[in-house]
Amino acid sequence: MNSSNLKNTSTDLQHSSPQNPSLQNTAKNPPLTPSQIVQNLRSSNTKTTSTPKPNIAKSTPKPRAKSSTKSTPKTTPSTKSTTTFHLKPIKAKTPSVANTATNATKISTKSIQKSIKDFAPKMRMLKKGLEILPSFEFAGVKAGVKYKDRLDMALLYSATPCVAAGVFTRNRVRAACVEYNIERLKDTPYFHSVIINASNANACTGERGKKDCLESALSASIALDIDFHSTLLASTGVIGVPLPMPKIKKGILSLAKAKGSSEVCASNAAKAIMTTDTYQKQCALEFRSKNGSKIRLAGIAKGSGMIHPNMATLLGFVITDINISQKLLQKALKKVTKNTFNMISVDRDTSTNDMVLALSNKTAKNELIVDERSVDYKSFVQGLMMICDELSRQIAKDGEGASKLITASVQNAPSKRVARKLAKSIISSNLVKCAVYGNDANWGRILCAMGYAGVEFPKEKLDLKITSKGGEIIIMKNGQALQINEKKATRILGFDEVNIIADLKNKNGAKGAKAYGCDLTPQYISINADYRS
Repeated sequence: MNSSNLKNTSTDLQHSSPQNPSLQNTAKNPPLTPSQIVQNLRSSNTKTTSTPKPNIAKSTPKPRAKSSTKSTPKTTPSTKSTTTFHLKPIKAKTPSVANTATNATKISTKSIQKSIKDFAPKMRMLKKGLEILPSFEFAGVKAGVKYKDRLDMALLYSATPCVAAGVFTRNRVRAACVEYNIERLKDTPYFHSVIINASNANACTGERGKKDCLESALSASIALDIDFHSTLLASTGVIGVPLPMPKIKKGILSLAKAKGSSEVCASNAAKAIMTTDTYQKQCALEFRSKNGSKIRLAGIAKGSGMIHPNMATLLGFVITDINISQKLLQKALKKVTKNTFNMISVDRDTSTNDMVLALSNKTAKNELIVDERSVDYKSFVQGLMMICDELSRQIAKDGEGASKLITASVQNAPSKRVARKLAKSIISSNLVKCAVYGNDANWGRILCAMGYAGVEFPKEKLDLKITSKGGEIIIMKNGQALQINEKKATRILGFDEVNIIADLKNKNGAKGAKAYGCDLTPQYISINADYRS
């Protein structure tokens, strides 16, 4: 998946929600009883049609070598009945709180788009993961969704209600779970859990896919003793195959029993969402709020192929305890996604299932954040930027078949938009990817990619260089090509992290951007040639 195009791929979901920093469990009183919902789901008289032959949607567990145990789940007919997600929203029985600030002034993008190094003195990255937030619980289990003896279902859970935010794929063919979450975020004030399954995308499954989302939410409601509406869903895997619901429901029960706040539980959850990923992706940080309270954020992600976010088969989940309004949580996530997840690309393919979700249970002791001008909001955006940047980097480095991480940095551009477009175009170019794989300093491909990025830039001012742990080599100066030492260039490109730096030398309001990608190798073809087998 190309996880670099979440750019305008995020769906802006803002709604009012309870702002009480000490929300406790509310009465579990869904508008429909479980038996009524099951009866409604199963009672409709429907005609059945055969399910179309499944397509491939990146997200199947990735032993990068063929596995003799692979087997595709048996498909079942989908129906033509009309199921919608417009369920009656729950009314949380929580104390009323003060209205959020209505005329908050937009903070300067300059303060948000500082480099990670600028944030370092205020933020502390931790060599841990989700377990740094004991107010959340996690689990990963082997449900056998497609493979035997592989973790393939995950749970993120908070007994304390959470405000939630989300950004989603802009692919016009969207998975049932994406549509479901968009509806839930519009009319549900709080959430308790996220259920994720790997190996099956639940995309292009019609009415059957929608019903399976409802049935999954119902199963979570029963297993976790929470409101029916308070669960979000995510799926990743093969497209066109209905979810094996008996296994999904059994998996949800297992998740409820296995959940905990330990490092093992957190690690299992991170592993369970993997498909062709070769390693789990987690990161965490903490900082102090203005009143001295400790704030923590942690995230997990999956993504290896079909990454070109707008969003891609990229799944990302961030949890935090910060006391913040839902409106500003959504605003922060959308802003950060534009500069992180939407700035990565593995293969220029945008998935049907891309999403990033953020949940806060507001258990930290900072003052409720309702004004984007506040110091705490700016600090939170910086922390969220660091978490999402690190997850994006890990995803690009673990691209399917990849042997090298490519970072393209555009400096001193006339605008942020120009910088983003150029950086993304460089790391998305298959010719650039192949050149990096072959240790070939074919800089003409870099210039070509910049030229078709769709933006004007001062070519006569361009300085271009390639760096790695092996040193640096200057390729262009003031738009003029320089004679290069090919042996030195080959040595520099031989390292596993390669940086391409383009300086446009615009000193008036100069802007910069960074994008992550990877090289293109024969193994990428091998992985994708037998993805379903």
